[in-house]
Amino acid sequence: MRYIIMPFLAWFVSGTCKFCINYLQFGKKARTLVGYGGFPSTHTTIISSVVFLCGFNEGFDTSLFSLGLGVLLVLIIDAHDLRRKVGQQAKILNSLQKINEIKTNILLREKMGHSWLEIIGGILLGAGLAFIISGV
Repeated sequence: MRYIIMPFLAWFVSGTCKFCINYLQFGKKARTLVGYGGFPSTHTTIISSVVFLCGFNEGFDTSLFSLGLGVLLVLIIDAHDLRRKVGQQAKILNSLQKINEIKTNILLREKMGHSWLEIIGGILLGAGLAFIISGV
């Protein structure tokens, strides 16, 4: 049952941490900032928690851990590089709307992706939660 509960627990803890950190930094504006960015990376926390739970329970030299590590690395590349570029493109498109005075209520979200610190925070949080849940 731990493997089913772990991703939901990681999502909840990471999201709560992210909201609290944003609230301390930005006050009431924090609700609009939680999403596709921020500290810690919720995506990284969720995947790393399950991967490390597999490592602690099944062993770090198993094919299951290796597969999970591969998925985690792809997710990290996506979180750091691809989504940050999507955010940069959104910023350019939003500025083009303003320059050309396009009247639309649709502004694209510019804060996308994660810094390395946010990703490492997600990995450490996920590993810590997995360590606690595994009972090692």
